[in-house]
Amino acid sequence: MQIIEKIKTNQLIDNPTEIQKICLRKLQLNPLPNIKSELWRLSNKSKFSNFLKFTLNQKNTTYKKPYPINNQEVIRLTIGENSSFQLERKHYSIKTLNKEELVNHIKKDISNFDQNENWSECFNLCLSSEKNILGLKISGREIPPLEILSVASSGALNAKTLIIFVEKNCNIDLLQINLGAENSSLSLATYFCLEENSTVNHGVVSYGEDKAHLLNSLNVVQKSKSEYNLGSLHFKFNYARFEIRIKQIEGDAKTNIKGMQIAKRNEQIATYTKIEFNGPDGFLDQINKSLADDKSHAIFEGSIIVPKIAQKTDASQLSRNLLLSKHAQIDTKPQLEIVADDVKCKHGATISQLNEDELFYMRSRGLTLTEANKLQLSSYFQEIISFIPVSKERWDLLDKLLKEI
Repeated sequence: MQIIEKIKTNQLIDNPTEIQKICLRKLQLNPLPNIKSELWRLSNKSKFSNFLKFTLNQKNTTYKKPYPINNQEVIRLTIGENSSFQLERKHYSIKTLNKEELVNHIKKDISNFDQNENWSECFNLCLSSEKNILGLKISGREIPPLEILSVASSGALNAKTLIIFVEKNCNIDLLQINLGAENSSLSLATYFCLEENSTVNHGVVSYGEDKAHLLNSLNVVQKSKSEYNLGSLHFKFNYARFEIRIKQIEGDAKTNIKGMQIAKRNEQIATYTKIEFNGPDGFLDQINKSLADDKSHAIFEGSIIVPKIAQKTDASQLSRNLLLSKHAQIDTKPQLEIVADDVKCKHGATISQLNEDELFYMRSRGLTLTEANKLQLSSYFQEIISFIPVSKERWDLLDKLLKEI
């Protein structure tokens, strides 16, 4: 873990920024998360060490685009290449945040960091250079789809940071694509701030290559009457950890989450979520799916926190898991922390296998076992894929997944 040793000895970065100095000091006190804590106890120590073994790369990375953009209305940006962007049209504007706005927002967030819960963010901000931080302020209506890429490079660790301010009465579709290269690590931290009456349809699609690693944190703050919809998909990583933290800071907001992680071979892919309601009349509908095959390990841990102030909260969290091998492992732990007494909250978890009766029926109609398996899996995948804001004409995610299985 040479990168941790360089953090300890303050030899990692020349001429660090103010934010990097703050995070370096925090990490020097506690360079690694406490693996005995609930948030980190299931994390594979060897794989996590492999994530940290690479040297830091702050240069632009060459990559193969996941699919061509045929629609001229789609706006595609790559973190590290588009640190300055200004677009003003009749009905909307997209502008990069200035340095002062970025620093103020990050410093405010850092002040509330917990060493274990926010270790991934602190690590990311410690490594992200100014050119690898993209901040956007989006306002208006009739905004074209926005796509933002984060790309790793082989044999190195890349750190990227994305900050999005969504103004009042704004409605956007935003797709994040995280590309892991062979034998690489990618650290990504994303921050969303939703003003009143704004709606964000957010997709996160992360996929890697052989021995790719990913540490992906997402932080969302919602004001009243805002709506945040997240569809996420993580697959093809030797080690991947997706952390989601959402706060409805005033109540009267809606959050919908549909996520999926697919683990094969000897991979470990995990999702951790924390949803906090800090006002009345909040709403959450969350479904997380995991598929584990071969000798892989899939993890889901989710918490819903409802304090006394959050009366009339309506929250649901469901973990649905598909175990395809007797050697694979799935850990799932949805949980509720409720103090308010006038709420509707529920949670649950299931672990199952492919339906043998359905497979037998399809095979009796002439399908091969492989075809029958893929037909069942396509039904399992489709609920999540349809929630990701990307059209089939642009990128057939279902077809891509079925080719990987």
